[in-house]
Amino acid sequence: MADSGFLAGTIIAVLQATGYAGLIGLMALESACIPLPSEIILPFAGYLASKGDMNVFLIATLGALGCNLGSLVAYWVGRWGGRTAILRWGKYVLLTRHDLDVADSFFSRFGGPAVLIGRMLPVVRTFIALPAGISHMPQGRFHIYTYVGSWPWCLMLGYVGYILGKDWSDSGTLSSVFHYLDYAIIALVVVFIARFVWARWNRRPEEQPRS
Repeated sequence: MADSGFLAGTIIAVLQATGYAGLIGLMALESACIPLPSEIILPFAGYLASKGDMNVFLIATLGALGCNLGSLVAYWVGRWGGRTAILRWGKYVLLTRHDLDVADSFFSRFGGPAVLIGRMLPVVRTFIALPAGISHMPQGRFHIYTYVGSWPWCLMLGYVGYILGKDWSDSGTLSSVFHYLDYAIIALVVVFIARFVWARWNRRPEEQPRS
């Protein structure tokens, strides 16, 4: 993995040195809106499991626990300051009070499934806690769905690393495949944002929200 870059090398060094504690910490950072690639963290942990240094089910369980810990930070950032920030500065990024009302309604009706599914999607999983906090999704329900959605993601990537064994550490193929999936999700997010901005800029004056 010498050619996998500084970030990947750092992640691998942390896991090798600290084991499960490092796994929890790295997954917490990944869920606190810090885009560390779980596509490197979890398969390498699975590789360590193939050597007998870790256990795949503990990887999934403790990885999901780390996701909950990191999400707690992002959730409360959104809950404490996100709404105020949007009401004060949202107009500069085309967000209004109406958008907050729509988000509140969405999370009231679909917040649980949205968090659960979001936890299984690259990129989205890193940031889903922030809007959940802004919309004041009930915290207990948020953590249940976060854990339930994170566990299979952690198990899948950990198991892939376990099956491939040392081949994962010798080849960049696996991480490349998952990064292509990242790029696809990012492209969809960009398209969504572009459509949102286009609709706002071209909205008729009478449709503009009143201050």
